[in-house]
Amino acid sequence: MTLSSFILKNALRNRRRLALSISSVAASLFLLITLQIALRELTNPISDEGSTLRIIVRNKVSLGQPLPARQRQVLEKIPGVAAVSPFTFYGGLYKGDEKFTSFAQFAVDPLRTRELLADARIPQEQYEAWVASQTSCILGRMTAERYGLKVGDRVQFTGQIYPCDLDLTIAGIYQGTADDRNLMFHQKYLDELLGNPGTVGTWWVRAASIAEAPLVTERINRAFANSSAEVRAESERAFVLGFVSMWANIKTLIGGISVVVVFALLLVTVSTMSMAIRERFRELAILKALGFRRRELFAFILAESFGLALAGALLGAGGAWVVFHQLDIQKLTNGLFVMFEVTPRMMGLAFSVAALLGVLAALGPMLTVVRTSVVEGLKTLD
Repeated sequence: MTLSSFILKNALRNRRRLALSISSVAASLFLLITLQIALRELTNPISDEGSTLRIIVRNKVSLGQPLPARQRQVLEKIPGVAAVSPFTFYGGLYKGDEKFTSFAQFAVDPLRTRELLADARIPQEQYEAWVASQTSCILGRMTAERYGLKVGDRVQFTGQIYPCDLDLTIAGIYQGTADDRNLMFHQKYLDELLGNPGTVGTWWVRAASIAEAPLVTERINRAFANSSAEVRAESERAFVLGFVSMWANIKTLIGGISVVVVFALLLVTVSTMSMAIRERFRELAILKALGFRRRELFAFILAESFGLALAGALLGAGGAWVVFHQLDIQKLTNGLFVMFEVTPRMMGLAFSVAALLGVLAALGPMLTVVRTSVVEGLKTLD
C-alpha cells in the first residue's frame, strides 16, 4: 500500500461524513463567491468608453428637486462642453408590470443623445424616425428581447412620479452600450403632458475630452454657485455610486456576512477533521511505535484536511462558475443586475480560503497527536 492510497483509504472510511463535509465546504464557498459578485456589481458599475466623458448635473439640494430648463443656455457656453441634453427620469410602470419595471425611461433631447451615447449603435433610418416623431422612443436591445418588442410596437407607461401617462411608439432599437436596457423619449413630449413646467430632472453633459472632464465638472459647479438653483456636477460613475451609498454601507454589510460564512466553514472543517483523527488514535499510535516520525504523521493529517477543503472548493467555486455563466441573471433579479461575472480573482479567493481552512483545520488534530503518547493512543477505543 502506498502513502497516497493509505491517505485516501482513511479519508473514505466514513463516506457519509466525507460527503456532507465536502458539501458544506462547497455550499459555503458558493455563497462566498455569490456575495463577492454582488458586491462587485453594486460598487463597480459597468462602464463604457463614453461614460468617462459623460457628466451628470443634478440639483445640489436633492436629486428629487428639478432644475430650470433655462440652465441649458449657460451649460452650452461653458468651455469644454461638447453636448448637453435633458436627462429626466420618468420612472413609469410598464403595461403588464404590477409593482416594478426593470428598465428605466428617460426624457432626453434626441438631437443630442447620439453625441452623448457615442457607443450606441442604431440604424440611421431608425434614428431619423425617432427624431421626427415626438411620441416615439428608442429602446435597448436587452429589454426589447426580454419583452419581445420590435420597431413599430406601442408601449404604454403609467406615471408613478409624474401625474401623466406615456403612450409611445418604438422607432428604433439600440445596442452596444454598457447597459442596453433603457428607454429614451422626447423631453418635449413630457413637457407637453405636464403643461410645460420649464424644468428638467437632470442634465446630461458630454465633455470634449477625458482631460477636460474634471475641469468641466468644476466649471459647471462654479457657474451656478449662489444661484437660485445650485447644481452638483459629477461623473457618471460617481453619480451611479451615489445611489449605492443610499443603501447604507453595502461593502461593510456584505463583508461582514462573508466573514461569518468563512468562520462557519472553519468550524465545520475543524469538527470533521477532529472526529476523523479521534477515531484513528490507535492507528496513529501504532504508526508511532513502528517508527513513523511526527512530520510524517502531520503530513497524513494535513493531506487529508487539505484534500477535503480542495474537493469542496472544486465543487463550490467550479459550480458557481458554471451556474453564473449559464444563468440569465437579469431575468432572475428582475433587472437589478445586468450580469453576474465570476472573475479569476474570485476563483483565486475561493481556493485560497479553502487552502487556508485546510491548514487551520489540521492544526488541532496535529497538536492532539503530538500530546498523545503511544501507550495512551493504544488504550483509545475505536
